[in-house]
Amino acid sequence: MCGMLAYAPAGSRAGVALALAVGAAQGASLLLRPREGLIEPEPVRAEEHFSAAELERARAYRRGQRRLGLAALGVETGLLAALTARPPRFLARTRPAAAGAALSVATALAPLPVRVVAHRRAIGVGLVTQSWAGWAVDLAKSSAIGGGIAAAGAALADGLRRRMPRAWWLPGAGAVVGAAGAAIFAAPVLLDPLFNRFRPMTEGPLRRDILELADRAGVRVGEVYVVDASRRTTAANAYVTGLGATKRVVLFDTLVEHFTPDETRLVVAHELAHVRFRDVHRSLAFTALVAPFGAFAVAALAPPRPGAAALPGLALAAGVVAAPVGVVANALSRRVEARADAFALRLTKAPEPFVSFERRITVRNVADPDPPRLLRALFATHPSTVERIGIARGYASGRG
Repeated sequence: MCGMLAYAPAGSRAGVALALAVGAAQGASLLLRPREGLIEPEPVRAEEHFSAAELERARAYRRGQRRLGLAALGVETGLLAALTARPPRFLARTRPAAAGAALSVATALAPLPVRVVAHRRAIGVGLVTQSWAGWAVDLAKSSAIGGGIAAAGAALADGLRRRMPRAWWLPGAGAVVGAAGAAIFAAPVLLDPLFNRFRPMTEGPLRRDILELADRAGVRVGEVYVVDASRRTTAANAYVTGLGATKRVVLFDTLVEHFTPDETRLVVAHELAHVRFRDVHRSLAFTALVAPFGAFAVAALAPPRPGAAALPGLALAAGVVAAPVGVVANALSRRVEARADAFALRLTKAPEPFVSFERRITVRNVADPDPPRLLRALFATHPSTVERIGIARGYASGRG
């Protein structure tokens, strides 16, 4: 790749490198996207399942949260751009690891006023139950973890740039893939317990149903846990984590307490589908295929000289590359999630509870069941609620 762009002007070289990264993401998405097991959704209108008041409440809330999220992103980007244009003098005298940690904390704290407003709005609609003190503790924990990761990443990146000035991006891509794999497999064991408490689900009909469902899905599960999500939110969810025989199903306590056993089984069946089809491996494969091109684009966009003063520019370049690649990754994710929905319907044969759950969880999460198409294309990692209800209708009508 270096040879291809050796004689191009700097601006053109960066543009071509970015285009290569996006093209690689498109190619990886086409290679990895599910081609079987999907159900064609039937057309559904949000007004068929939600009242006008529910739709207005959700859309007003989500519209405000999107604006606040974009404002927070603008603050972070603006800070990085300012530090890139005029790096503070003290950065030149700072070790890369310390500079990386400081930069991580600064970008987390700079948009804090905006995030406070977003948090207050979430409390106002009843979505968040956590106290301000608890929220501050979580913020401190996440900032400390992010700072530690940033310190290690900055030290590694600076070391590679000094030792391999022209080709540092290649081992850098390997480091990105390694870090992604470590996060996927270690985070549930090492990080989640720092924020939540887990308890084994007591023996009973629901636990037996979940284990029987896992057996029918061809997924070996060692244990079923309930996590105290209600300490922070009224939202409900479930997930499957672990490796090999240590796989475990984790259910939010809000899911167990507020949804029917049939609805809970559907959520678990959806999560089991991700294990059955190795969707975590699919995500890691996407990262591995795109990382060399993405790292090359970052190298083309970032300041050429190593050192702590170049870290803001490096972080800004990574964000510029991640944005369009993320849009492509989201499209792949939506197709993967649609297949998981189809699998859950076939495994449980329960389209009516599926529709009931989608309606109730959407209202409970104050989510927009049918967001604008452009927003879905850019940011959505799952099909919209109306699309998911359409999948259930397609299954019920025989398309599945």
